[in-house]
Amino acid sequence: MDDIELARHLAAGAAAILMDLRSAGTHEGKALGAEGDSRANVWLMAEIAAHRPDDGVLSEETQDTPERLAKSRVWIIDPLDGTREYGEGRSDWAVHVGLAVDGTATLGAVALPGLDLILDSGAPLPLPPMAEVPRLLVSRTRPAHEAVEVAKALGGELVPMGSAGAKAMAVVRGEAEIYLHSGGQYEWDNCAPVAVAAAAGLHVSRIDGTPMVYNNSDTYLPDLLICRPEWAARVLAEIAQLPS
Repeated sequence: MDDIELARHLAAGAAAILMDLRSAGTHEGKALGAEGDSRANVWLMAEIAAHRPDDGVLSEETQDTPERLAKSRVWIIDPLDGTREYGEGRSDWAVHVGLAVDGTATLGAVALPGLDLILDSGAPLPLPPMAEVPRLLVSRTRPAHEAVEVAKALGGELVPMGSAGAKAMAVVRGEAEIYLHSGGQYEWDNCAPVAVAAAAGLHVSRIDGTPMVYNNSDTYLPDLLICRPEWAARVLAEIAQLPS
C-alpha cells in the first residue's frame, strides 16, 4: 500500500482498538486512557515496522532515540490524542498518524473514532461556508490567553473542545474558523492534523507566521495556528500586536 493508504490503515486500526477497549468496560477513567494509549501504540509501532522498516518513527508513547534524526522520512504518531476525553466517554479525541519528509508534514490521517470518521490528506473535504462571526477553538480547561484576546479583537466566539486533533479537524469540517494554540504542544500533537488541514486548503503555521517544522531533536512546538485562509492575515496581525 502507498503512504496515504498506510496512514489510513494505521489510523483505522488504532481507532478500532480504542473503541473496542472502551466498549469492553474493563477499564475506566485514567486507567482506560493509559491502557488505550499503550495498546494502540504497540499495534501502531509493529505495523510501521512491518510496512516501512526503513523509516523513522516518533511516538508520544515510545521512548525517543536520536536514530530518527538521520532519516528523511519519519512517521509521527499520537496513538491517543485526548486521553482525558477518551476516558470520560466523550467524542472529542483522536488518533494521529502523520508522515514528515525532510521536516515537512507531508501527509496524514486523523481518526475521530467517537464520530466514526477518518480525515486524511489524500482525500481532503471541500471547505464548508464560513460563519459570519468567527469561531475560535480553545481548550476545555485552559483557554490560551492569545486566543481569548484575538477573539475579543475579532468579535469572535470561543468554542471549548478537547484534543488538538479534534480541534484541528473541527476547522476542516467547518465547525469553526480558527484554532489558535499557544499553550505548548509536541510534534505528535499536530503533525498529522497540520498535514490534513493544509491539504484541505487551510492556513497552517506557527503563531508568528513561520512554518511548522518537524523531526527536530527537541520535539516541543510551543504554538500553532490552523485557520481559514480568509482569516489568516488578520489573526497573525492581531497576535503580533499583543504584548510579549
